[in-house]
Amino acid sequence: MAPSGTATATATATATATATADAVSSPRVILIAITKGGAEQAARLAAQLPQATLCTSQKFAAAFDSLPNEKYIYTGGVKEQMGEIFRQYDQLVCFVSVGAIIRLVAPYLQGKETDPGVIAVDDAARFVVPLLSGHVGGANAWAEQVAGLLGATPVLTTASDARGSLAVDILGRALGWQVEAPKINLIRVAAAVVNEEPIALVQEAGSRHWWTRSTPLPRHIEVLNDMTEVRPGHHRALLLVTRRPLDEDLWRQWPEHLIVYRPPEGQGADERPAVAVAGSTTSP
Repeated sequence: MAPSGTATATATATATATATADAVSSPRVILIAITKGGAEQAARLAAQLPQATLCTSQKFAAAFDSLPNEKYIYTGGVKEQMGEIFRQYDQLVCFVSVGAIIRLVAPYLQGKETDPGVIAVDDAARFVVPLLSGHVGGANAWAEQVAGLLGATPVLTTASDARGSLAVDILGRALGWQVEAPKINLIRVAAAVVNEEPIALVQEAGSRHWWTRSTPLPRHIEVLNDMTEVRPGHHRALLLVTRRPLDEDLWRQWPEHLIVYRPPEGQGADERPAVAVAGSTTSP
């Protein structure tokens, strides 16, 4: 268990992660267009995303007439609609310039734990840029999906994605893992990962299929078999995948630099395939 001073923060982070994971796995998606060209591109994307809602002004609504998707047609400007849209949807795919969409959503920002993913797509559908809630909100993954459907280039600016490294706040989420850590731990450990400081990752339970990138795991992240292999004087942070209860001493030993991941019971995939590490091959 986490120390009493961080237990509430850890529980809150875990509950938020659960709610966010639900939004990421079954998101409410809206495609927003404010120009004729944007509406045409949104219609092209909507034909491949029948679950998505289409949003534009009455002026350009005809572009959506042949599509069965739910429609959100407004009169006037999109600015007046943004508060409601921001609250009701999990992914906002906006065929709007980056500057314009930032100004539109700015009054409604609360925090990455609760804000929806916001993605900008240019009018020619050449580039897809996740702007908000890239990891926790799933915007990065959605941007890659949207880019694939449109034949566009995804532009990911989060450090872990740009460097092909580990995103500690969503590690194992697709496998049902729950994250246990205060927010400050997530911030500190994420910084250690992107700055290529030595990281220990100890996996005692759960599926070994958590590394899904085509590139090898960065060499500064060491996958270890058990806690006896961790070197506190060398490793700057500890990622621990386990189902067992933890005492407060471990949290005190790694102040602000410990993240615990809880795989679901009965996952049935505790096998140990090779994990490619840059420069070598390691069996975790």
